[in-house]
Amino acid sequence: QLQLVESGGGLVQPGGSLRLTCTASGFTLDYYAMRWYRQAPGKEREWVASISMAGGTTNYADSVKGRFTISRDNAKNTVYLQMSSLNSEDTAVYYCNAVGRPGWGQGTQVTVSS
Repeated sequence: QLQLVESGGGLVQPGGSLRLTCTASGFTLDYYAMRWYRQAPGKEREWVASISMAGGTTNYADSVKGRFTISRDNAKNTVYLQMSSLNSEDTAVYYCNAVGRPGWGQGTQVTVSS
């Protein structure tokens, strides 16, 4: 079965950190640029960060720049999103996506609250 599985979400206090993981099964991530998106309650899904196939180029939404870091380990078929200095506006379900490949995983919930 071809799928992406996100994990690592949870409840964290403001100012805290989390690392999200996106693992592919049934296909190889090496051939895809990857993106993280998020969707907060009542809002549209928004792009958060991107990384090129080899990992040499990354881009971030202004809202997370300087706080989030996207990375990948192609040997592990995995992409990461390291999140720090979290605030309540980061509360959302986070999804990863292989650029050009349809379909989404189930997402992982991140809740920032004291």
